[in-house]
Amino acid sequence: MNHRKVLATTALCCAATWASAAEEFQFNTDVLDLKDRENLDLGVFASANFIMPGQYSLMVHVNRDTLTEFPVDYFPSADNPKSSVACLSPALVEELGLKEYVVKSLTWWRDGTCLDLSSVPGMQARGNLGTSALYLSIPQDQLEYTAPNWDPPSRWDEGISGVLFDYNLNAQTTERKRGKGRSDNLSGNGTAGINLGAWRLRGDWQSQMQRSDDQPSQNDFAWSRFYALRAVPSLRSNLIVGEDYLDSNLFGSFRYTGVNLSSNDNMLPPNLRGYAPEVSGVARTNARVVIRQQGRVLYDTQVPPGAFRIQDLNDAVSGQLDVRVEEQDGSVQEFQMDTASIPYLTRPGTVRYKLAAGKPSDWEHQMDGPAFTTGEFSWGVSNGWSLYGGGLGAKDYGSLAVGVGRDLMAFGALSFDVTQSRATLPERDTLSGKSYRASYSKRFDEYDSQVTFAGYRFSEENYLSMNEFIEARRGSQPLNQSKELYTATLSKQFRDSALSVYLNYNHQTYWNSQTSDRYSLSLSRYFDVGGLKNLSLSLTAYQNKGNGTSDDGAYLSVSIPWGSTSSFSYSSSVNRGDTTHSLSYYDRIDERNHYMLSAGKASSGETASGYLSHDGNQAQVVASASYQAGEYTSAGLSLQGGATLTGQGAALHRSSIMGGTRLLVDTQGVADVPVRGNGGTTRTNRFGKAVVTDVNSYYRNQASIVLDDLADDVEATQSITQATLTEGAIGYRRFDVIAGHKAMVIIRMADRSAPPFGATAQNRRGQETGIVGEEGSTYLSGMKPGETMSLHWGGSSRCRFTLPDQVVSPERQLELLCQPVSEADNRAA
Repeated sequence: MNHRKVLATTALCCAATWASAAEEFQFNTDVLDLKDRENLDLGVFASANFIMPGQYSLMVHVNRDTLTEFPVDYFPSADNPKSSVACLSPALVEELGLKEYVVKSLTWWRDGTCLDLSSVPGMQARGNLGTSALYLSIPQDQLEYTAPNWDPPSRWDEGISGVLFDYNLNAQTTERKRGKGRSDNLSGNGTAGINLGAWRLRGDWQSQMQRSDDQPSQNDFAWSRFYALRAVPSLRSNLIVGEDYLDSNLFGSFRYTGVNLSSNDNMLPPNLRGYAPEVSGVARTNARVVIRQQGRVLYDTQVPPGAFRIQDLNDAVSGQLDVRVEEQDGSVQEFQMDTASIPYLTRPGTVRYKLAAGKPSDWEHQMDGPAFTTGEFSWGVSNGWSLYGGGLGAKDYGSLAVGVGRDLMAFGALSFDVTQSRATLPERDTLSGKSYRASYSKRFDEYDSQVTFAGYRFSEENYLSMNEFIEARRGSQPLNQSKELYTATLSKQFRDSALSVYLNYNHQTYWNSQTSDRYSLSLSRYFDVGGLKNLSLSLTAYQNKGNGTSDDGAYLSVSIPWGSTSSFSYSSSVNRGDTTHSLSYYDRIDERNHYMLSAGKASSGETASGYLSHDGNQAQVVASASYQAGEYTSAGLSLQGGATLTGQGAALHRSSIMGGTRLLVDTQGVADVPVRGNGGTTRTNRFGKAVVTDVNSYYRNQASIVLDDLADDVEATQSITQATLTEGAIGYRRFDVIAGHKAMVIIRMADRSAPPFGATAQNRRGQETGIVGEEGSTYLSGMKPGETMSLHWGGSSRCRFTLPDQVVSPERQLELLCQPVSEADNRAA
């Protein structure tokens, strides 16, 4: 590179003298080592922070927060013709998060299309084309409440319209020895949907195909529900129309078709949000874990041998869950757990509510029961008290509840409520009864302990929930009435001994059936032995009792780190009198791939298994295999992914929550660009599109380009973007990425003269690809064979040049001829 050219360009920044009145720079061109000092385009540098009038796509920053990219017009200032002023459009102002009284006092100019900054006391705006950003400074007392990683409703993005299809497929084949034959199983569930503005239309599906040598084949496919969802930000609520499962903290859950308007805790700042249920257990082999509620599949995944904890269930799930753990050796664990919520407390001065109306419906999408209406609320009274209650009414059924919650500050949070029901069943007398419930939660920071939830519920024999009433009317099975329910989730850390304890307990009794019990206790500890550091020991014991059967088991594991990404471990498990021992090797190849290999011995023979997980750009793939001498050979495969199609582009992608929120990123046609959300990296497809699915609704999410992994011929002038999306939205963000060769070229005008020093080169998308130096020498980026670029100076495009088929030549420096552009062409552009 010619060092004289670099020094000449640097001198532009150092050769200015300040003109105080107009904030205008005058350049002393004598210090520039240039032959033609008259052929200069330095007007853009003449005033401090001067931006030429026109429209620019700028990333908007408010104080320390980043919003999104907006088209911003710059107009000449009425007070000073040598300066320009940013025009903040009404659409941009709506997302600033100004308080309501500030919005009412705003004034505008240019026929109401541009904000008068003086109408917001203390507000300032500064543009920077070097960073393609508009920086807004607004006093905090003029803005709505914000929290780290959380934006007020005015900044929520409804996303763009589009179509989505998410799926989760699990396949397993098992060959059993001793003449037991072979069995194959393929199951799947997912969501298909359409986004239209603020509305999300969704259809949930699930399927099951089974084939066995000793049983008839089964093929089932069903649409479990159809519904439409939209956010109502002004009410901090969600509106759902169609088939749904009642989400009630007071009256349980049942399937219905109707309408629901409910406060959504996810719209609150993160520290005020609710509790999501958690499922824990132990898998003895590579296993499939299926979580259902009233027959609907909520979660279906494969896990390796050992203890597991599923913590990413939707926090809108309430009521009782059915958990099934299917081992590859054919054994099955089944248990139920209650998703009781934390005490029903509400911030002082606010009201949370849930309203619903409709009719109970069945899996055939037919109405099956009397029309009902229900409503419940929680009112935050001052001094830490909350009052809550509600009612549910239908023909032959009614239920009322009232309760009180108290924030005990240092002693936790406590609530108590009572529910009265009255039901008239066919050919039976009217049943009337009460149900009492107490709930408690507390985090003891000084003791490193937490009671996530502890609850007790007692229901009288004649008390019926709405779900029990519906089942009794159908008469499809004997009525199973709940009597007592104890549930608790506790955790404790002993820091001095590096020991952690986790306990989950659920005890359910019934008036007319057998008791159900479920407990799980986990202990884990880190320690050192001689030169071996950070060894871990974990022990999990569990017991499931129900329907006259008992399933007891324990799992012990010792792990030894080996290098930075791998480990060896020994494990032993006991289940139903069968003891297994195994040695395993785990390795994390990179952030996308990890695997585990195991070999061991069980009472019935030697065992071997393998497990591989790959986070691909288009799907998450999990493959597993197990073998037990003389018993069985089994293999499993899991695929979880989705497809999103919009007017801005389409992509296949990994999937987390079915039908959930996602962000479509656009690198302007540049393929294989690594993009990271909250989790792993994904790469753009051949069209320059990728979908990031690990985003949270109503939470300030960030997506960024991994600059260290960019190809040599790709550069990103903007590498970070943020978005706060409503539930189920398809967000859209565009990165400014330039791809192509980079080289020093010479640009000549049609008469062989050199363009003005300081003129800028732009590609067809308006991206700046170079600045003209002395005698037309330009370091040009984004060079693609056959592409046409233009030179700009004086505020407009002046000429165009086309790159040849060979843009980089090792023999000679490339010389490009720039042809003039007419005024008509500029107006058309």
